[in-house]
Amino acid sequence: MTSLLAQIDSPAQLRKLERKQLDQLAVEIRELIVEKIQQTGGHISSNLGVVELTLALHYVFNTPEDRLVWDVGHQSYAHKILTGRRDQMHTMRQPDGLSGFPKRSESEYDSFGVGHSSTSISAALGMAIAARASGESRRSVAIIGDGALTAGQAYEALAHAGDLGANLLVVLNDNEMSISKNVGGMANYLARLLSGRFYRSARESSKKMLEKIPPAWEFARRTEEHVKGMMMPGTLFEEMGFNYIGPIDGHDLDTLITTLSNLRNSKGAQFLHIVTKKGKGFEPAEQEPCKYHGVSPANSKNKKAGPTFTQVFSQWLCDMGAASEDLIAITPAMCEGSGLNAFAERFPERYFDVGIAEQHAVTLAAGMACEGKKPVVAIYSTFLQRAYDQLIHDVALQNLPVLFAIDRAGLVGADGATHAGSFDLSYLRCIPNMLIMAPSDENECRQMLTTGFQHNGPAAVRYPRGCGNGAAIEPQLDSLPICKAQTRRTGKKTAILAFGTLLHAALEAADQVDATVVNMRFVKPLDTAMLDEIAANHELIITIEENSVLGGAGSAVNEYYQQKGLQTNLRMMGLPDHFIDHGDHGQMLSACGLDASGIIDSINRYFA
Repeated sequence: MTSLLAQIDSPAQLRKLERKQLDQLAVEIRELIVEKIQQTGGHISSNLGVVELTLALHYVFNTPEDRLVWDVGHQSYAHKILTGRRDQMHTMRQPDGLSGFPKRSESEYDSFGVGHSSTSISAALGMAIAARASGESRRSVAIIGDGALTAGQAYEALAHAGDLGANLLVVLNDNEMSISKNVGGMANYLARLLSGRFYRSARESSKKMLEKIPPAWEFARRTEEHVKGMMMPGTLFEEMGFNYIGPIDGHDLDTLITTLSNLRNSKGAQFLHIVTKKGKGFEPAEQEPCKYHGVSPANSKNKKAGPTFTQVFSQWLCDMGAASEDLIAITPAMCEGSGLNAFAERFPERYFDVGIAEQHAVTLAAGMACEGKKPVVAIYSTFLQRAYDQLIHDVALQNLPVLFAIDRAGLVGADGATHAGSFDLSYLRCIPNMLIMAPSDENECRQMLTTGFQHNGPAAVRYPRGCGNGAAIEPQLDSLPICKAQTRRTGKKTAILAFGTLLHAALEAADQVDATVVNMRFVKPLDTAMLDEIAANHELIITIEENSVLGGAGSAVNEYYQQKGLQTNLRMMGLPDHFIDHGDHGQMLSACGLDASGIIDSINRYFA
């Protein structure tokens, strides 16, 4: 059979195909996604579930003139394939290759750059308002998954869009929450009927006539809502000002195309509810959609043995949970990623997954802390950014004992700039009352978690993705003396102050240049006695951290020396002042000069 996909390099070419050809094209797209993503790593389950939807959207809408905004973005692979990037899929998430998420600089078809959840409706609404203000007729479509509807921003945008009555289509891809089981022939028929021209025309004519008789119009309006409510679960969205259609089978191309064609010609806020199956067409992913949500490349090898930092946290959480009944674990929809599975199984009554609601997670923890509990918020660095006000106003201002276990600190390799934890030291350090720690290895991570848990105030332990250097992990729940650094090597002239896991690169460099190396451990408060000693005995001081060099740990050291009036030759090494694209983690560090070679070069340049 001749490949159809090989002939499609743009949506314009797609729209020239006959409708009956699209089923074959869907099969070919699925085969390509499975083949390439098993090579490069990435998201399989979510992308296989939206193949028909993606085809239907590009078939019906005049993209890129009409705007498609993908929420989160881990369901955009078929979109990339159909928009001229088919032959680049083997570069997905690789250095200098395609991003794993929509990216405006990558393609004109990527209307909005994403990586975090629940932004699509706000962005698409903004585009719809801009089109109306410019007198342009283009359409805006937000494609959002059911999990993303757990975030408050999605509802804020829905409420605003319904109030404005803007020409916006929101497509809810219901693939996990099972909002409704009302899917099948009758639901599909009703969706076609209610989105069609005859129904719209009859509805508008009746409205104009009955509005002259207010009691009659109100009765008719409520009757329509009740009838639709009995047949479909859209009452909430109708009350917010949307015309709700669905739920329909998201793998039925005939129904999708007919319904989307009707909605494209509809005025006002429209809401289409489709139901899809994660991993559709690839049996392993259909059977285990969570396992195949994100996969590693088939040829990937673990360069380091031993547990990951996430696994170290997971074991600590279970051990501390057994030791303290006051410990409560909270996560914003990242149970597996943050390592809470084991705790959730052992202590289900003390485990809370709040959904994609980072703000709520932090304030929920604050409320628990007010009542004598010891909440632990397990969260990625990049996602804690979304709850910054709550971190300040609800936790730190009240000096509440909440422990933040901050995973994915620093660069995150293939996930790129949207998921990098590049800023947590900077945005945490300026908040009063915060205790901030950065472990250099796995055992120190465990000790710091205990230290933060026992601390009577807000505390944060930030640790990277993946494995450390294989340090032996002690089973006891020992803590560390607060703000005490540790000298790991004594040398001459130069001192390297290492924050976090870059300690090992510092030690490697120090062996070649005979430098002192200090494992600083604490970013706030700093070990000022150690800093005084280092300044008194060294000509050059270097700070190194896997965090933005602006406002980070090195800046804290510099501020201390400035406040004390000490004249020092200080060089701060960290992540540069620009976003760093996806790639190999080791290569990324090297490009930033944050490896042993980069440290040596910095020292040699000073003494040259």
